[in-house]
Amino acid sequence: MKVGDKLPEVLGVNERGEEVTLAQFRGKKLIVYAYPKDNTSGCTAEACSLKEHYAELQKAGYAVVGVSKDSAASHQKFIEKHGLPFPLIADTDKTLLQALGAWGEKTMYGKKVEGTLRTTYLVNEEGIVEKIFTPKDIKTKIHAEQILEQIAPPSLD
Repeated sequence: MKVGDKLPEVLGVNERGEEVTLAQFRGKKLIVYAYPKDNTSGCTAEACSLKEHYAELQKAGYAVVGVSKDSAASHQKFIEKHGLPFPLIADTDKTLLQALGAWGEKTMYGKKVEGTLRTTYLVNEEGIVEKIFTPKDIKTKIHAEQILEQIAPPSLD
């Protein structure tokens, strides 16, 4: 997936087992963020950053959807524990993660492993990717602020 590409029509299944499609977000801009694992320190920091700035993101016209390979049950617990106001896709077979290019080889504790590459996609109303934050770009504790800087640059007055 690169800037200019269209997201897949079917994004996956959310924490309640309901299908999530691109059509459900027609007319809205979308933040799709891929993260490695529920209830880990970095992923919790990232989700909470997005939760804390959720109203501002919505005001800017964005919906938020998270995706990881965790199960729907794991996502439900994560949402409840942290009061997340947005859905999480349970991509247990890695279909969406692979389509996004957010699954691949990474180094963890000095070892090469296959896993989710923390990546965020800003998508326009037609489902076209306009901006990609790569793993090197993302600072989990302030990720929502990073997104807000991109979508609503500070005024010069």
